[in-house]
This record gives sequence, C-alpha cells and structure tokens, in this order.
Amino acid sequence: KNKDFLDLANDITVKDVPRALAWCEESICVGFKGEYCLVPLSPQEKQKDLFPTGKNPEPSVTKLDDNMFVLGRDTQSILMNSKGDPILNTAVKWTDMPIELAFDDPYLIAILPEAIEVQTVDPLHSIQSLPLKARLICRCKQGIVYVASSENVWCVQSIPINRQINVLLEEKKFQLALKLANILDDTVEDKAKNIFQIQTLYAFDLFHNKKFHESMKEFLELKTDPYDVIRLFPNLLPQQTREDSSSAEKVNPKLEDKDLENGILALIQYLTEVRNKYKNTKNLESKSTQQLMQIIDTTLLKCYLQTNDALVAPLLRRNFCHLEETERTLKKHHKYSELIILYQTKGLHNKALELLQKQADQPDSNLRGYERTVHYLQNLGRDNISLIFQFAGWVLEAHPEEGLKIFTEDLPEVEQLPRPSVLDYLLRTQKSLVTPYLEHVIHVWKETNSTLHNVLIHQYKEKVQTLISSTLSQQEQQAAQHTKAKLLTFLEKSEHYIPETVLVHFPFDCLYEERAIILGKLNKHEQALSIYVTVLGDIQRAKEYCDKVYSQSGKETHQVYVILMKLLINPPENWLVGITPPIPPQPDIETALDLLEGNADRIPPLDALKEIPNSVPVIRIKHFLTTSLQKQLNHRRTTQVLKGLLYAEHLQVF
Repeated sequence: KNKDFLDLANDITVKDVPRALAWCEESICVGFKGEYCLVPLSPQEKQKDLFPTGKNPEPSVTKLDDNMFVLGRDTQSILMNSKGDPILNTAVKWTDMPIELAFDDPYLIAILPEAIEVQTVDPLHSIQSLPLKARLICRCKQGIVYVASSENVWCVQSIPINRQINVLLEEKKFQLALKLANILDDTVEDKAKNIFQIQTLYAFDLFHNKKFHESMKEFLELKTDPYDVIRLFPNLLPQQTREDSSSAEKVNPKLEDKDLENGILALIQYLTEVRNKYKNTKNLESKSTQQLMQIIDTTLLKCYLQTNDALVAPLLRRNFCHLEETERTLKKHHKYSELIILYQTKGLHNKALELLQKQADQPDSNLRGYERTVHYLQNLGRDNISLIFQFAGWVLEAHPEEGLKIFTEDLPEVEQLPRPSVLDYLLRTQKSLVTPYLEHVIHVWKETNSTLHNVLIHQYKEKVQTLISSTLSQQEQQAAQHTKAKLLTFLEKSEHYIPETVLVHFPFDCLYEERAIILGKLNKHEQALSIYVTVLGDIQRAKEYCDKVYSQSGKETHQVYVILMKLLINPPENWLVGITPPIPPQPDIETALDLLEGNADRIPPLDALKEIPNSVPVIRIKHFLTTSLQKQLNHRRTTQVLKGLLYAEHLQVF
C-alpha cells in the first residue's frame, strides 16, 4: 500500500463454513449452519460461541453500526455488541421468520415471507407492515430503502421526519420522537429547541404515567423551572397559589396514598439536587435565586412532613423557607420544636421565647418544662441581653438554681454577657441568687472587677448579720458559720475589692475579725492588732497576723511586732472609736517578752527596748539581746566585705 509492503495478517481458522458474517470493531460475527460465533481479530483472544440459530439452520447477521449487529433466531432478532453481549433485555419479535434485514436509523426493516415489517430497536415499537412479497432489501440513504422480488423492485420511502415526529407525539412515543429529532437535518438552534420540547413533553408524560423518578430525572436534565415541577403537586402549593392553579389540577393526575408518597419521594430527590446545585453557585445572593431557594426549601419542608418529619429540623437549621408559609404549616402539624428552630434561624427570638413560655405548661407538649428556654437563652449572647432579662424571670422564679445557669453555664456566649448588668438584674429581681452568681463569676471565671468583689463581700456580710441577729436553729448556725468562713477567706485572699469602700459598710458591734482583715489590707496594723488583742483576745491570731505582714516585706513591716508588744504591755482602754472591749484589757508583759524572744531576729532592738518596762531584768531578755547583737555584727561584717570588694573593683577599673 502506497509502495510500502505490509505484513499479511495471519489466517483465521473457523470450525465450519461461514454462511454469514459482519465485522464490528475488533471482532467478526460469523454465522454457521445452526449457530453463531464471535471471532476476535487478535490471536491472543479465543473465539466465543454465541447461541444456535433455532429451527432455521440458516444464519442471519446484519450490521447496524460499528459496535452493534443483529442476529436472527427463528422469529426473533437479537441485538449484540462487538463483544458478544446482548444490548437489550428482550429481542425484536416478528410475525414470521425474517428472510433478510436492513437498518435505517432508527428503524429495523425485515422482509418476511408475506410482508415487509418495520420496527424500532430502542424503544421496541412495531411501526408498520407492508403487504409486499420481496426477497432482497438494500438501504440507499436515510429514509430510502429498495426491496425486490423475483419480478419487481420497489422503492420504500419514509414520510418526512417532521410529520413522523408529530404523529409520534400524538401517540406519546416520545423516545422515538427524540431519536428522529436528533437525526433531523435542521439548524443547531432549531434542533435543540425541538429536542427540548419533546423531552419536556416526555417528562410530563412520565409523571402522568406515575413514573415519578424517571420523570424527575428528565426534569433535572432539562433544567426545568422547579416551580413548574412543584405545581404538579397542588397540595404542596401555598393556599393562594393553590386557588389560582385550580384549573391545572383538572389536567394533572390526582395522586393519593401510595402514588402520592412515591411522587413526593421523587420530588424530594429532585429538589435536593436542585438545591445543592444552586447553593454552590456564586449568584446565591441574587434576588431571583433567593426566591427560588425559598420556594424549594418551603416545598421540601412540606414533603418531609408527609414522608419523614425527622428531616424537618436539619432543613430548618440552614434554610431559605418562606417565613409565613412555613410558620403556618408547622403550626398545622403541631411541630413546635421545629417552629422554634425556624424562629431562631430567622432571628425572631422574641417569638421563639414566647412560644417556649406558652408551651412550658402544656402537659402533652414536647417543649414542656424550662430546659429548652434555658438552653435558648444561653445561646443568645450579649447583643440580646435585654431579651434574656425579659424571659429569664419566669424560669428564675420557678426553678432558681437551674435558671441561674442562664448566666453561669460554661459557654462562650454566657461568659461574654455583661456581668455588671447581670448583677444589677439579679439584685432587682432575684436577690437570693446574687451570691451564687458572684461566687461562680469570681472563683470559676476569675473575674477581677472591684465592684463585683465588693458586692460579694456585702452579700456575705448581710447574710451573716441576718443570721446573727435572730434566734438560730442548729442548721442555721451551721449556715452562719459556713458563710462567715467564706467571708473571712474571701477577705483574706481577694486582691480586687476596695478596702476603703467595704470598711464603711461594716458594723462596729460585730464582725470584728473581718474588720481586722480589712484594716490589715489598709496597712492599719495598730487598729487591726488592737482588735485581735483587746476585742477578740486572740493573741495567737495577732501573732499570725504579724508573721504574715512581716513575710510580705512591705513598708514598716518590721514595726508590726513592736506594735503588738506595745499593745500587750500597755493596752489602750479605747483604741478604736465606736468599739468598746468586752473586758477591760490588762497588761501581759510575759506574753510580750515571749514574743520578743521568739522573734528576736525580726524585731528592731532599739524600738523594742523603748517599750520594755524598766522592771524587767536584763537576764529575761538575754536571748533577745544576744541575737540582736549577733545580727548587728553580722550585718557590719557583711558591709565591710562588700566595701572591700567594691574598693578592689574600683582599683581594677583604674
């Protein structure tokens, strides 16, 4: 070929004399007497026996296209692909045994002993029968076939394709009409328009024949307006639209029971795919797209209510549903939990909370109780603080401890609530909850606001005063002691309250130990120690106070022991204005000297000696004097060493 020598392919050996054959791609379908065989051109592949020819031993092999051929068996024609697999589940059936076949897309024409029959392959339809006795057939071109007998030759010509399409549409043979529309010699635009119209008619016909899933698949491929599809289900339309579409109901089939359920399930699948498609588009913000999504989501909600209401809540959590229509539908079906979700996603918190409050007392409601209200309020955040205050009241009154979780739950939205505003609200409405709220805020959330610390101290103080001023049962006494212990601990450990502000509100006739702690915070050590010594008579507590102050190494802390010695040796009769000691204080020189001996290294000797009476023998304070002298000597030696080192360093520099 083209002056080049080509290798001659190997011979193909078959098991019998071929009587008919057709070549498709890399295979040859061979018909022997009584059977068919598929012979691959590649020597590596094996020949494949297909099936017998039937009663008539003569084979019939007709090529339809490059990948399909027809094999005859009695009165049937079986379509096979080039690999020897059947293409259709059923064979083409004739009224008699075909003598010869020809294919004029989409028609398969068979010469029978007494007539010529025309059928389509996919879908299978019997089209026409011509009373001609012929023996041979030959396709000339699209729409023209020649047939011949022993005496005559006939030209069989199809009617124009446009007319065929119209007839097929009247007979509702839409698939065949589509095949003809695809081979119609027309402009690209007109062909696409015709195909779209036929497919649309086909989709609606499938729906009328209750083939809902196939119908929805066609609508999806055609990108049909979803609203036109929804209109096929009048009961899913809004009331006003349903009245306007009453005429369409007469045309559309009335679906009931199982048919209605199947139709809605198919519609759900269709709308879900359309919804996902539009959600992934960039023009989701456009008004038209949002209106369409509103129609789709509202219809989906109605479908779910009729088939699987468990899917309603997930849809509502991220939806475009029409508010009024959805609200009306959910109320009709008594879906109050889902209605709450709708209000929440639309930002209608007032409506949601009103519904929760109304349903809380309904015995048969799934919103019964306070839990849903508490959870809802916890998630509103600081921007809706006024709304929280408005609807928290009834929960706090009925269930104070659980209601307090509205303001104390460990959620970001709750932690970010303005705490002074919450405190003010509780002081006005639920004063008994102020203390547990402040304890949570300060101890758990580590609040440092001075006002909140001051108020907590005030709450503790008021409670202790109330319990002290009344006749107490054993349980009340325990509560008073517990609150008093919390007050003392908080006064000791908190660094964020304002002592000056707190002290003004403390009484003079009780809570002396608490006053002493506050005075200590103000560095008023003389007054604090005076309370411990002269009012409380607790010398050990006074010593602990001195140790604590000294360990803090604050200004003048070394004088605190001297002050205590002074109070022990020469106690004043009226040291604090407004506070009268229960028992007139008496000098306690021995305790003062024990303090001096026990803290000899902490007390400045000159200041201490000024306070010691002359009557005290020197031997009694020997340990103190020895320790003080040794301390002074050590200090002097250390100073001299440092002086020498500095002098040596100075010489090295120069």
